[in-house]
Amino acid sequence: MQWSLFLLILMGQCFFSTCYLYEYHFIRENKTWEEAQKYCRENYADLASVFDMTDMARLHESREYEGKAWIGLFSNPGKENRMWHWSLPGVEYTERETRWGRSEPGDLKENCVKTRGNWTHAICENTLWFICYDGKKRDGKSIHLIKKKMTWTKAQNYCRDHYTDLASGLDQADGEEFKILNKSQGSPMNVWIGLFRDTWRWSDGSNFSFRHWNMESFYDGQNNRKCAVTLLNRSGKWSSDECNKKNPFFCYDDKLILINENKTWEEALDYCRLHHTDLVSITNPHQQRVVERRTKNASSPYVWVGLRYTCVMNLWLWISDRVVCYENWADKGKIDECHRCAAMERGGRYQWVSKSEYEKYNFICSKQ
Repeated sequence: MQWSLFLLILMGQCFFSTCYLYEYHFIRENKTWEEAQKYCRENYADLASVFDMTDMARLHESREYEGKAWIGLFSNPGKENRMWHWSLPGVEYTERETRWGRSEPGDLKENCVKTRGNWTHAICENTLWFICYDGKKRDGKSIHLIKKKMTWTKAQNYCRDHYTDLASGLDQADGEEFKILNKSQGSPMNVWIGLFRDTWRWSDGSNFSFRHWNMESFYDGQNNRKCAVTLLNRSGKWSSDECNKKNPFFCYDDKLILINENKTWEEALDYCRLHHTDLVSITNPHQQRVVERRTKNASSPYVWVGLRYTCVMNLWLWISDRVVCYENWADKGKIDECHRCAAMERGGRYQWVSKSEYEKYNFICSKQ
């Protein structure tokens, strides 16, 4: 009974804990985008990257005046530089998980995707019905057909205001619930889903797909407006600006440090607790992405994180005593055995694999 109560308390952490491994800093100095990037890299980590609407709220809260400020998004124009993204943060686009129709996707300036059984790229300014994803399942449904014709960006804004986001990934945009909804309409739906492509990149190299454009003032980077600003008004949405203009800016600073020394898991834990705070814990997609930024610079193929299998309780626990609410295990990477700890891959999809605690790898400490 005591163990059951303890587990219930731990499981509550999945719903009530919020922890960020990075923080934003507003710099009230007018600089060009490149000058701002240089300043952030010298004094913090980099110009601000934004993962989702939660980040947007945090960024907005740290502002100090009305106007606009640089963030770390810039455009690298050219057809060959366009990349596909899903609208919903944390859902990654992979070529093997697609439903493209024959001869799709083309190479025209059609950068949003609609579906009518198979996916077709389309002009984003077209107006169509669309599919929203509801992460909270407030009425028991994950996806909702919205029978209002909107452009892709307005559909995205609608879904974010009323649900979670546009339907993203095969589970949402081609899963069983989608097929049932499609069948209920009598004929295949011609609707927007959350897939788009653009030439915009983040300064720190992160692959965040989140975009929050104010389309009334946005230009797509094919002209001289190739750097992104956040508008410091009530909406906080983004626009593009000429990179040589001078604006204040946002930097971000993470609370992590990569130790390029190979140690066993216990040695890594002792080192972090002696010199910093602890081995890093990853309890949500935000934290996963921040840790990835550090991991890519490791000198070992894997990097220790603070996750260990406990034989006493027969489960995986973070050294902060948090249960595993969020998981990113590689296929067949999770082995439930004593003396096993989790390490993150240095590249690829940065997934987790269980390794003997006596193997030696680089590791990441938290500084908070």
